[in-house]
Amino acid sequence: MKKSGFLEGTMIATIAIILTKILGMIYVIPFYAVVGVQGSALYAYAYNIYVIFLDISSAGIPAAMSKITKEYQTLGQEDAKVRAYKIGKKIIRYLSILLFIILLIFANQIAGLILGDLQGGNTIEDVAFAIRCVSLAILVIPFLSVTKGYLQGHNIIDAPSKSQVIEQVVRIAVILGGSYIALKVFHLSLTTSVGIAVSGAFVGGLAAMLYILYSIKKHKEVLSSEEAIEENKVTDKEIRKKILSYAIPFIIIDVAVSIYSFVDMVFISRTMTALGFDASTTEFITTSVTTWSGKIGMVVNSIAMGLTMSLIPNIVEAYTLKKWDNVEEKFNRALQIILVVCIPMVLGISLLSKPIWSIFYGTEALELGGLVLKVYIFIPLFFNLYMVTSSTLQSMNKFKTVYITTILGYATNAILDVPLMLLCHSLGLEPFIGACLASMLGYLVSVVTTLKYLNKEHQLSYKDTYKTFLKTLIPSFCMVVLVLILKFAIKVDYEDKIACIIYVAFISLMGAISYLLIAYKQGILSHIFGKNFLKKILRKIKLKKRKESSTKEK
Repeated sequence: MKKSGFLEGTMIATIAIILTKILGMIYVIPFYAVVGVQGSALYAYAYNIYVIFLDISSAGIPAAMSKITKEYQTLGQEDAKVRAYKIGKKIIRYLSILLFIILLIFANQIAGLILGDLQGGNTIEDVAFAIRCVSLAILVIPFLSVTKGYLQGHNIIDAPSKSQVIEQVVRIAVILGGSYIALKVFHLSLTTSVGIAVSGAFVGGLAAMLYILYSIKKHKEVLSSEEAIEENKVTDKEIRKKILSYAIPFIIIDVAVSIYSFVDMVFISRTMTALGFDASTTEFITTSVTTWSGKIGMVVNSIAMGLTMSLIPNIVEAYTLKKWDNVEEKFNRALQIILVVCIPMVLGISLLSKPIWSIFYGTEALELGGLVLKVYIFIPLFFNLYMVTSSTLQSMNKFKTVYITTILGYATNAILDVPLMLLCHSLGLEPFIGACLASMLGYLVSVVTTLKYLNKEHQLSYKDTYKTFLKTLIPSFCMVVLVLILKFAIKVDYEDKIACIIYVAFISLMGAISYLLIAYKQGILSHIFGKNFLKKILRKIKLKKRKESSTKEK
């Protein structure tokens, strides 16, 4: 089983996550067409609740297990490392069963909290049924997360990354196949069809678990060769305490992220109802902001997810050995990758929001859907910065600061949600814009607070990142101008999905080429990824072109 360095690990994890997220984006096109607006809203209600409970049961475990594994390995405490893995599995078993029972018993109360006084759409019984169906996944996914974290702690990124792809493929197969057969072939109710669809999370988790167990068995000698026969002085009680102390901050962060969506879902729904919007419009906007725009934003989010998978064990190692220059270099590198890659992505998606929305969700309420995506897509940029800064704090055991920054960000979002929605409505804007702004400001508060803390306590400097950010503005501006010119020059029929796909692909390609060329000429890409890494990629591209040309000549 191959171990991966920081940049290589980042690339492997990011590619796997991007592939997973692309699949997660694509499946919504046929699924949305099968179940419609009401069915997709029901799916979103259940899935958002599932994500919160999944975060509680397992979100902190992969990162915590990765951190503990790398820490014990760096200190030479191999036996403690192996025992930590076994103890982690035992803890997660009891927690997942408890949360599964809670979801099963209190599904109706949770559904009532979501819908409030909303009438004319999905009922409390419908939402409760879907929640109970998706709760099965809580019994599987947490166990999978423990093993992923253990492998990542050994810098083994490929097996966990592949398992993510397998999980997503199987899940989507159940979502699409199950909902279509139930609704169109057996003519079952919409609620039953959505219940089958959300059960795909359980089946996908089982498939991924089987692959992970196979990978561990296949490469058992690599992991077992690192196990120590002698007992270390670290007790099981100390290990349990460390697992919980490391996992809880990660859980708090991931739960906070999910709660951002949940709070928006509740506040948008209730505020729009209070403002007199009908049930259909309210459900459409609520789920578009909290779920369906997020599906498109997954590609942007995947950058941070890939970074943190590789960043955590590397930061832990550097911090454990007190190599502060290394910590600063890796932290700034991660921030710069976020800025250089994500800024053009969110700008491009925002500018092309209408044709992109048409591709995924059709032309029903296209103007409104396109506007939701245009505004929402900037949230993943702030989320990515938040993920990197928070993961770095956790890697350095700064748990108190994690709590403070996370609570500050969450409080900012919760306090500003309704006031900003009402303000936007009074200004003649759509109310949901206020909720999106509140989320961005919440993440921004957390990020700025973290950066100030790291600078004050550990003298981490961000001058290089600041310079890179300023340089990024030039190619970003040029790309925006080019995209606007192309949009003005080329018209597209939003009713034609194929035309929209070609339109988006062409303009995106032109925009990406212009951005990358200018960024390359400025030296931004070589500065972040390294000249050798870029030369290797360029060499491969040239070699491929030579092979193609030689094949044509023959």
